[in-house]
Amino acid sequence: MKTVLICHADDPIGRDALARWLASFSDLEGVVAIHEPAGRKWRRIRREVRRVGIIRFLDVLAFRLYYALWLRWQDQRWEAKRLSAIDAAYPAVTPATRALETSSPNSTEAEQFIRECLPDVIIARSKTLLATRIFTIPSKGTFVMHPGICPEYRNAHGCFWALASGDREHVGMTLLRIDRGVDTGPVYGYFHCDFNEITDSHVIIQNKVVLDNLDRLRDKLFEIAEGRASTLDTSGRTSTEWGQPWLTSYLAWKSRANQGG
Repeated sequence: MKTVLICHADDPIGRDALARWLASFSDLEGVVAIHEPAGRKWRRIRREVRRVGIIRFLDVLAFRLYYALWLRWQDQRWEAKRLSAIDAAYPAVTPATRALETSSPNSTEAEQFIRECLPDVIIARSKTLLATRIFTIPSKGTFVMHPGICPEYRNAHGCFWALASGDREHVGMTLLRIDRGVDTGPVYGYFHCDFNEITDSHVIIQNKVVLDNLDRLRDKLFEIAEGRASTLDTSGRTSTEWGQPWLTSYLAWKSRANQGG
C-alpha cells in the first residue's frame, strides 16, 4: 500500500508521529508539509465572524487567550510525552521518503508531487479543504481522521462541542473518505478513547482518539486498500456543522464535569 501524508509543518503529531506510524506498515511515498500564510488565517477568521457574528466571535477570542495563558503548556507537556513514546515505538522515517514544503495542499506543486508518488491512500491532517483534483488522485481515496463523530459533529473541534453539549457518547474520531462536502464523505469507522473530563483538555482528547487507536486504524486502512472495508450507514441522523470553541461553553463544560454532571 502506497501512502502520502498531508499535514501542517508545525504539527509534530502529524509530521512526526503519524509519519512514523504510516511508514511502519505502508510504503510512505511522500509527506506534504503545509506552511500556512497569514492571509489564509485571516480568511478563516472572517469566515468564522460571518458564521457566528462579532459578539460570539469575541467569545472565540476569549477562549484563545484563556487557552494560551492556562492550557497550552499542559497540552505541550502531554504532547511531548506521547511523541517520545511514539519515537520509541516506531522507527524514524527513512531519508528516502520525499517531502514537499508548500503553502497549500492545493498548490500546483503539491498536485504534481502527489501524482508522482502514485499513492493508493492519502491521509490528510489539514485545516484546508482539499480540492477535488487533489483528493481524487489516490486510487483508494483520501481519508481524514476527523476529531468528532460525523455527521453530528462536522467541521471544526467536534470533540469540544460534544463535550460542551454533555454528549459523551459522541466524543470520538471519525475515519471518513473525503468528498466535495465538509466532513460529509463515507464513514469507515468510529474510534473512541478513555479520557478525564476534569483534567484533560479537548485538545488532549482529540489527539488521544487518534494516538490511542493507531493499531485499529492501521487494520482499517489495510481493509480499505484490499477492498474489504464497508462503510457505515449514517442516513437519517442529525448533521451539524460546528466552529471554533467558545470560552463560555468551555467554562460551562468544566463546571459541569467538576460537579460530576
